[in-house]
Amino acid sequence: MNIYSICLISFYFLLFISLSFFFSGLYFIINDLVIFLEWEFLTLNSSSVVMTILLDWMSLLFMSFVLFISSMVIYYSYDYMSGDENLNRFIILVLMFVLSMMFLIISPNLIKILLGWDGLGLVSYCLVIYYQNLKSYNAGMITALTNRIGDVALLLCIAWMMNYGSWNYIYYLECMKGDYQMKIIACMVVLAAMTKSAQIPFSSWLPAAMAAPTPVSALVHSSTLVTAGVYLLIRFNILFMDTYLSKLLLLFSVLTMFMAGLGANYEYDLKKIIALSTLSQLGLMMSILSMGYAYLAFFHLLTHALFKALLFMCAGSIIHNMKNSQDIRTMGNLVQMMPLTCTCFNIANLALCGMPFLAGFYSKDLILEIVSVNSVNILIYLLYFLSTGLTVCYSMRLTYYSLTGVFNFFSLSAVSDCYWVMLKGMLGLMFLAVLGGSMLSWVIIPTPEMICLPFLMKFMTLLVSGVGGFLGYEMFQFKISWNLKVLLDYKLSNFLGDMWFMPTVSTTYMNYYSLKLGYYVIKSVDQGWNEYFGAQSIYGVSYDFSRINTLVQFNNLKIYLIMFISWVGLMFLLMLF
Repeated sequence: MNIYSICLISFYFLLFISLSFFFSGLYFIINDLVIFLEWEFLTLNSSSVVMTILLDWMSLLFMSFVLFISSMVIYYSYDYMSGDENLNRFIILVLMFVLSMMFLIISPNLIKILLGWDGLGLVSYCLVIYYQNLKSYNAGMITALTNRIGDVALLLCIAWMMNYGSWNYIYYLECMKGDYQMKIIACMVVLAAMTKSAQIPFSSWLPAAMAAPTPVSALVHSSTLVTAGVYLLIRFNILFMDTYLSKLLLLFSVLTMFMAGLGANYEYDLKKIIALSTLSQLGLMMSILSMGYAYLAFFHLLTHALFKALLFMCAGSIIHNMKNSQDIRTMGNLVQMMPLTCTCFNIANLALCGMPFLAGFYSKDLILEIVSVNSVNILIYLLYFLSTGLTVCYSMRLTYYSLTGVFNFFSLSAVSDCYWVMLKGMLGLMFLAVLGGSMLSWVIIPTPEMICLPFLMKFMTLLVSGVGGFLGYEMFQFKISWNLKVLLDYKLSNFLGDMWFMPTVSTTYMNYYSLKLGYYVIKSVDQGWNEYFGAQSIYGVSYDFSRINTLVQFNNLKIYLIMFISWVGLMFLLMLF
């Protein structure tokens, strides 16, 4: 069986299951159905091992979207990864990744969630280090180690859930609410979700994971790895609503959204800009979730998955044509040479900005209006709308650098829309990036919501988007002398462009001081006092005794006479006294 048929079989198989799950999800949401399946596959002395599966509209729709995006990514990978001799292995890794996500989605049981959770972490490590070089190894290590914190938190949840007699958390959420043990489980779940969804202070691994191949980035950053934390909190949202945890999560998530938006405006790596936009949208989902709107967070989770996967696939096509250069300063005027790719890229970018009637608009605009209605303080309100403006700002900057202007790469470069398989994969997602939002809003929110706001607050979203787009064009105009307005204050641009020094804190400081402490400990204790009073001291004493013994052995007659006289003298003295 050749590799092409493996790609094709995987594509058709995942697409068929995706469509099946989608129509099942529609049936479930119309009839308000929930199905629990319990499969007892081992019983030993009245101890049974049971696999529980939860099928409701949420899990079915999410699985449908994950499988649809996976099918498009696998189809796209045939062209993108065609030069790789191990494409077979790559496809198997992607399928394992999707399978781990399926475990996590359909499980109401913490043990099986951990199975999917750890599967995501392990396979993501294998995919991040797929291109075997030093940068990939470092990125894989920070990804794996950061996610291990969440794994440990989940293990502690499993240990604490033993107090309830079962690990099927879905049965106990209502009765756990208000319980003192609930606080510990809620803290652990929130910690696990923050590490997996890369909220502050665990944000540094997400841009580092861009070392993975672009099809993996399209899958990871749209619907699988980073969204696992959001999905877990959607399931557990009853536990921490109206507690100090929700307020803390709101603060961290809004700061993450703001930090990622600022960082993307100072970044020049195409994939890292899109990765930081993912981080910003994850902050948006987490923040609206912490305010108690779990269904709205889920709505944005699905719409974001569509246009973000498309954005990464377009970026991969551009990188392929630019001879693997990811610097947006070397691009320019791509709209003339790659019109179809740039069309998809622009549609995904506009959906990200919340352009009316594209996928992102229906969820993002609703979220911002709900925030305007809610009684949040002025800091949260300002950060929300500033982050929205920054999203349009870096999207405009990205368009300005890469799609317009003058071509800044080699003069003899053949750049064109010649990768037809990749284009077909992108066009499949573009269809849903345009229509997916309206379709989902009709499905998830069947009754229209009327949100009454003053005129200025109603148009605040469009206003900050317009201002953000204008600033993105004005501040980042490319000059031949590289005298950019944003680089005039070098310290500020260095601080903002380096994600508030979070990668440095997560890597250098964590390593440097711990390794330095270890060096001092080994020098002063293990190779210092332990040696002096331990092995070296025993050696010195043994050496002295052996010298005395040698002296006795070589001068035996004299010493025996002296010892005999000494002994007789001692006896004589004892007899006298």
